Amino acid sequence: MIPQELKYTKDHEWVKQEDGRVRVGITHHAQQELGDIVFVELPAVGRKVEKGELVATVESVKAVGEVYAPAAGEVVEANSALESSPELVNKDPYGEGWIFVLKVADPAELGELLDAAGYESLVGGQG
Repeated sequence: MIPQELKYTKDHEWVKQEDGRVRVGITHHAQQELGDIVFVELPAVGRKVEKGELVATVESVKAVGEVYAPAAGEVVEANSALESSPELVNKDPYGEGWIFVLKVADPAELGELLDAAGYESLVGGQG
């Protein structure tokens, strides 16, 4: 069940475009691999990031997942609900479990993201 309207990175982030900004989270596949999420380290609002830069970490009982910027830009929002309820990433990875919103510096960088079919072939249909 990979949402068709989203774009994806090879690092298992999903990206939803919203008027010059992108909302970013980790995919169902990524949260399933990590297991029960116990902590999310959110990026600071106002932080400038480069494409591919480590922006946030998602810690589970068995591993730490890294969340990278899908494009260069500025973090304009972080999901503070995850501070008290990190399990939202497990329960609703494509909805309430989003991690941050990025104001994209160069929207052309988003052209390199995978569509749902491309991501599905990457993870063997376990998105």
